[in-house]
Amino acid sequence: MAPNISFPTGVLHETDDEISALNTPAEVSKPDDRKLKLVWRNIILFAYLHLAALYGLWLMFTSAKLATSAYAILLYQLGGFGITGGAHRLWAHRSYKAKWPLRLILTFCNTLAFEDSVIDWARDHRVHHKFSETDADPHNAKRGFFFSHVGWLLCRKHPQVKEKGKQIDLSDLWADPILRFQKKYYNILMPLISFVMPTVVPMYFWNETFGNAFCVNLFRYALTLNATWLVNSAAHMWGDKPYDRFINPAENLVVAVLALGEGWHNYHHTFPWDYKTSELGKYSVNFSAAFIDFFAKIGWAYELKTVSEEMIKKRVLRTGDGSHEIWGWGDKDQSSEDYQDAIITHRKSVH
Repeated sequence: MAPNISFPTGVLHETDDEISALNTPAEVSKPDDRKLKLVWRNIILFAYLHLAALYGLWLMFTSAKLATSAYAILLYQLGGFGITGGAHRLWAHRSYKAKWPLRLILTFCNTLAFEDSVIDWARDHRVHHKFSETDADPHNAKRGFFFSHVGWLLCRKHPQVKEKGKQIDLSDLWADPILRFQKKYYNILMPLISFVMPTVVPMYFWNETFGNAFCVNLFRYALTLNATWLVNSAAHMWGDKPYDRFINPAENLVVAVLALGEGWHNYHHTFPWDYKTSELGKYSVNFSAAFIDFFAKIGWAYELKTVSEEMIKKRVLRTGDGSHEIWGWGDKDQSSEDYQDAIITHRKSVH
């Protein structure tokens, strides 16, 4: 029988108190022994995707034109920013704000990545932070590497995931007309942006073959997926924990490189409303932070939330209490100290 998870393991808004991981009952954090209900459609589709992606990788080195490979890498970067800078840092965590042109660009890039609409992605991610490493966590890392990496997409969601997902406030996301448009027309926009455009462009502009263009794009898509999945799996299992040793998320350089700066996961689960998702010293491979900084310089990104050195020191000294994470800025469980000490740069001009 599934445990009755009646309280969060993390914090959700800035007015809520932090909850100690040491006080979380074992029956809550230990996965139940329910039999997983496999979704064979997803299993078959992901198996085909990865086999075709491997073939696409082989074609990149044998017959595809250099422009096709370069184009795929560019789309990988753009799709990645749609997840990291968009669905994750902007919308799931509200770690900064963006004017409509940047929101439009990030929504386009997010659709290119094909990891569900922003509203659905952010909902699952907020649940992940709110109930991390419990049965309510969509990709609970305590079920093992494979489950947290891709297995959670190959079976029915745990009832706790559905129940807690309905309790997450998504009003801020539904208030954005760009996100509402993406959600409403996602099944039309996604195939056009994620598959038709990446295949047609190489064929039209440099006479690439359909097979090369299509399969190389599938490799691009599979690479984007696995880079994101590694944040859920590897970055929750292997690495140092300099900010909070009582939580699973860890600092993982390999994941940070592949996921455009998302691998500094122990820091991120400690300060999820920091737009950098890492301490300043980790900025060298944080391409997503550089992306946001660029748009901050031209005024399209503003109110960037980050953490002072003094605040980090205080948090490190408090590590022994095992405080869990919050999903982002404005979370009702975010401590008042976090809220007051945050540094917000590039405030929106009143003019």
